[in-house]
Amino acid sequence: MIAAIAIMIASPLTRLRLWLRHSARRAGAVSSWRVWFLAAAVGVLTAYGVIGFTVGIEWLTHIGFGEGTQLLAQGARGLEPWRAFLVPVLGGIAVALILWLAQKYRILPDIRCQGVAEVIEARASPPGNLSLAAGATNTVATAVALGCGASTGREGPLVLMGGAIATTLTERFGIPAREARTLLGCSAAAAVAAAFNAPIAGVLFALEVILSNYALSVFGPVTLSSVIALLISRAHLQETHQFTIPDYTSTGAFEIPLGALLGLFCGMVAWAFLQSAAKGRKIVRQLISKQRLPAPALPVIGGVGMGVIAIFMPEVLGVGYQATSEALAGNYALPLLIMLLVMKMGATVLCLSCRFGTGVFSGGIFLGAITGAAFGTALGLFFPDAISSPTFYAMIGMGAVSGAIIGAPISTTLIVFEITGDYEMTAALMIAVGIATVMAQSFFGSSWFHYQLNQRGYDLSDGPQGVILQTIRVRDVMRPMPDEAAPLEDKAPRLIANQSLGEALAQMNDAQLDGMPVVADRDDSKIIGTLTQIRALRTYNAALVESHIEHHR
Repeated sequence: MIAAIAIMIASPLTRLRLWLRHSARRAGAVSSWRVWFLAAAVGVLTAYGVIGFTVGIEWLTHIGFGEGTQLLAQGARGLEPWRAFLVPVLGGIAVALILWLAQKYRILPDIRCQGVAEVIEARASPPGNLSLAAGATNTVATAVALGCGASTGREGPLVLMGGAIATTLTERFGIPAREARTLLGCSAAAAVAAAFNAPIAGVLFALEVILSNYALSVFGPVTLSSVIALLISRAHLQETHQFTIPDYTSTGAFEIPLGALLGLFCGMVAWAFLQSAAKGRKIVRQLISKQRLPAPALPVIGGVGMGVIAIFMPEVLGVGYQATSEALAGNYALPLLIMLLVMKMGATVLCLSCRFGTGVFSGGIFLGAITGAAFGTALGLFFPDAISSPTFYAMIGMGAVSGAIIGAPISTTLIVFEITGDYEMTAALMIAVGIATVMAQSFFGSSWFHYQLNQRGYDLSDGPQGVILQTIRVRDVMRPMPDEAAPLEDKAPRLIANQSLGEALAQMNDAQLDGMPVVADRDDSKIIGTLTQIRALRTYNAALVESHIEHHR
């Protein structure tokens, strides 16, 4: 108000200066110049990381199978059976060695490849545990896995690599938590844009999946990173779409109801995949916990399994570009499509469970294209002149299955548009993606990424308030105590330093205490701090206000 009055009564030149100063102040409140600068840097660095990752996979695929990723199945079929078997096995051994060394030297927390879930976790509790060394190691391990035929995806390692770059810049320049979260979104957008030639989908993937935030202060920097990464990727790699879409027929009037029906089938396929992947992880955890199976042996087992598959059905190796393209072209008969669907699902579950790579989006694209093509082919047997071609339904299936698996219907819809370059099936695709996502979420309970987080004790479905209560720890808000503090009695109530704020508030409420001492471990009697309900609630309220501002400014 005062600034507006000052502008009205001042001279024209003074008015201009005051207006510019006032506008600059408002712009600074929305987003600082430092975030924009680092967003551009994240876009550049992530794009070159994507290029290196892509070139590395192509190089390994050529060495192992004699062809690039686009013709991987053809190359594997032309090999002697022993060589087709040996390439994935050697890849499994190499991945196991990389992960074992990474754990031994504390680069990775355990023997497994990391992906999108780790970036979401880092966003929920910055600065998280992403490091440049972990990102680089994970990128090399997953590139080796994919180059040797692992049936996983590219989005997981690339988003994690971008997140590691963003976290490194955050730590280097002392960026606060709010801006650090924005940079994580920038890294995810840049990774998706550069990898899939999909800048719009990259932005929405970052906002929808990583940040769960559509505020203006976030949208601008994320868009900048996405566009910069796309331009660099196109300058060095082919800027064509991932799949060439042949001419196809469309019925028009029946597209939406048939798209809805296909959405039901895609929802069932997505649910079956999620259920199988979760069961596979559970079986592996049980085997490891009972010490019947050493963790380094898992990628080797995955490699052996993929080696057997490479002999009999190489179409499911890697991300499966060739088989997806053939399904889009309508070149597969119905029995083969059903066999490919079952084999690809089993191969992907095997690789994920055995930690032979990471990433589920590419597998979802493959499963969706096969499901849609099978749906269209089956309809064509009964209504050959009244039904759209399998190509039409294959494109719809790509978005419906992958969107249901990763829980990102908006960004997945746009990714399908951008990687195919076809917008004719818009209405049918949207209804199919919506139905499939609702079905998978209803039957399975969450997306794949949120399932992974739930296994680590995070439930992000409660919104910002739930995230705050789960991610703020007692050690972050307690009042420290001097070393000479008297020890606790054995049965005295206490809080553990690693407990979440929500657990601490619940425990104090149940004990009807206004405050409690804090110890480092449950069996420890040494008091390292104290926490009162007032202090805990003050911290929670401040974080909730900050979260509200971040999501609406």
